[in-house]
Amino acid sequence: MDRKHVDDWLAAYEQAWRTPGTAGLVTLFTEDASYQQGPYWTPVVGLPAIARMWEAQRRGPDEVFQMTREIVAVDGDTAVSRQEVRYGDPVDQEYRDLWVMRFADDGRCRSFEEWPFWPEQQPANPDVDGDASPS
Repeated sequence: MDRKHVDDWLAAYEQAWRTPGTAGLVTLFTEDASYQQGPYWTPVVGLPAIARMWEAQRRGPDEVFQMTREIVAVDGDTAVSRQEVRYGDPVDQEYRDLWVMRFADDGRCRSFEEWPFWPEQQPANPDVDGDASPS
């Protein structure tokens, strides 16, 4: 696994999200892949279940969003990337997200784990003494 493969996979993921239907998922995920939408969420397992989840989660292939990405690390079959996604025009929802991906020998993802964060979720900024508790 190398950075170019991961970058190509991330571009294909975004393109699949923007494309009607879920037929493109077969090129991204193995048949038995697991997809975990948050660190404590129950994984969605298997390509048919991932396809149902995608259709339920997105507003549709025409939804307006901008996505930027940065590959943080690639080690063996595992990669980590940081995404920033802004939905709407004007923006009405945004996320910063870490993705942990484990790839099969054929280059498809066999395990996908998200660590999403959004503005309302963040704790208060610490004060000058480093204390994040309310005054």
